[in-house]
Amino acid sequence: MRLLRIVPDDTKFDFMRFRRVSFPLSAVLSIAAIAIYFTIGLNLGIDFIGGTLIEVQSKSGPADLARMRSTLNGLGLGEVQLQEFGSPSDVLIRVEQQPGGEEAQQQAVAKIRGALGDQVDYRRVEVVGPRVSAELLAMGTLGLILAIGGILIYLWFRFEWQFALGAMIANVHDLVLTIGFMSLMRLDFDLSTVAALLTILGYSLNDTVVIFDRIREMLRRYKKMPIEDVLNQSINSTLSRSVITHVTVTLALLSLLIFGGPGIHSFTAAMTFGAVLVGSYTSIFIASPILIYLGVGRLRGQDEPASERAGAAKPAAAGR
Repeated sequence: MRLLRIVPDDTKFDFMRFRRVSFPLSAVLSIAAIAIYFTIGLNLGIDFIGGTLIEVQSKSGPADLARMRSTLNGLGLGEVQLQEFGSPSDVLIRVEQQPGGEEAQQQAVAKIRGALGDQVDYRRVEVVGPRVSAELLAMGTLGLILAIGGILIYLWFRFEWQFALGAMIANVHDLVLTIGFMSLMRLDFDLSTVAALLTILGYSLNDTVVIFDRIREMLRRYKKMPIEDVLNQSINSTLSRSVITHVTVTLALLSLLIFGGPGIHSFTAAMTFGAVLVGSYTSIFIASPILIYLGVGRLRGQDEPASERAGAAKPAAAGR
């Protein structure tokens, strides 16, 4: 029985020639993502801003958002946001933080229940106070910083400082583009989204480390081969594994994105964009070619006797 091969074993794509396009493209996209973040901002969820989040479902078919908005605005609760999600009968209600602590938030929920009556079913009610939301935002930011720092330290000891710096730049690139995407698409930024960002870091790092490990092996084996050829051969040798991994993860994420419901929509959308699209692109076209500019392999063979350097040229010629 013939085995399924998505990617042939002997691919010889010249990925390094695209670095003159991928680097400017990534720079432009990163600047655009930062501009979108500071212009539009993140759609912070109740976890980070405090307030009340209520999910309801209309019992009589499609919800009348205009009538519901008019009813809730007359309760004197400040800003009330209504958003239809999933089916036309599902409505997400956000109410701003009420002065007066936890008791005031519960009173706001009671007012909403009284105003909407038995016309809707209540699926979820969440109340988060301002102190809790501030602590969650601070801890979430700290978690991301510590994760990036831990990755830098690990790769520094595991490989060389050039590999660590290249991986860190690639990971920051993934996070910047993902945050810009979330700002543009107005995805909810809550605790589940922070988990998505941390997962993107781990997933992208895993693919990058696999390629880096092969690059290090090739650098030791072919000491006279040009660094561009080393990088191309390393990526091509791991291409089949990378493609199969990305395809399986994509199928799982698309299933969650389509059938998972609104509760995990932000998580799966961020994962699909950041891990599958951006992460796979970054590992090949950013993390690997940046090693050229960081000087990886530049001093290969200079500390060896001339006879050993001459002998190393033979396998280098065979590997071209």
